[in-house]
Amino acid sequence: MSLQDEIIKQLGVKPEIDPEQEIRRRVDFLKEYVRKSGTTGLLIAISGGIDSAVATGLCKKATDELSAETGKEYMTLGVFQPYGDQIDIADSYAVAEAFNLKHRVETNIQEAVDEIAIEVEHSMKSIGISRHISRGGKGNVKARTRMVAQYALAFELNLLVVGTDHASEAVTGFYTKWGDGAVDITPLTSLNKRQVRQLAAALGVPSAVVTKAPTAGLWDGQTDENELGITYDDNSSYLEGKQINDTTREKLEKQFIKTAHKRDPIPGI
Repeated sequence: MSLQDEIIKQLGVKPEIDPEQEIRRRVDFLKEYVRKSGTTGLLIAISGGIDSAVATGLCKKATDELSAETGKEYMTLGVFQPYGDQIDIADSYAVAEAFNLKHRVETNIQEAVDEIAIEVEHSMKSIGISRHISRGGKGNVKARTRMVAQYALAFELNLLVVGTDHASEAVTGFYTKWGDGAVDITPLTSLNKRQVRQLAAALGVPSAVVTKAPTAGLWDGQTDENELGITYDDNSSYLEGKQINDTTREKLEKQFIKTAHKRDPIPGI
């Protein structure tokens, strides 16, 4: 078995999907887990990107169906989490409107992140290292601070925190371990980016969200494809078992091996 075959098997990606069937399967998955957990709904952070938009659509369908089937009110809470002024915050709100999201809140993380960064810089100075926190380090603080706010809300409202992780991110390890990856449930796990786009079309995600360049929003101008040097088209083709350029394939597989620790459970002895 080739490394490509092993990766596809590990991440559970299908070579092709029926979007409507996948939507049904994932909505049922969410509904069943909400019932088992005894929670009253789902919390999804809406970044303005396609992944969180698709997850929002799945969550809203799941809680709407649960409410109709049980006579109890189940909530999908949309959370907007800008750092200061977010240029594309309108896209986040457009997603909420597209799915008629009744419950929505905004938690601006800037002050909390900046205070943490200052404390880190002070602590480094105490051991003789005088410099600002790195761009990547501060980006990770943003990811983790967003999760702190999400879990605080989820605890108070008895909700499950929904993640947007999917196979095209997992293969490259492109997330902060136990930061944006530390969630309660991930309904997109076995989809690649192309398949997420297929679900977006079927769900009716706003076109402005579908066509924008994917970004984790960790710093101004950051995009996934530029940072990794691998397009999501090649990434998705690889995960569907197709042949891609040898140089890109080697880069993707090297990234997969290098980031194995991000996909593994926390080790212990």
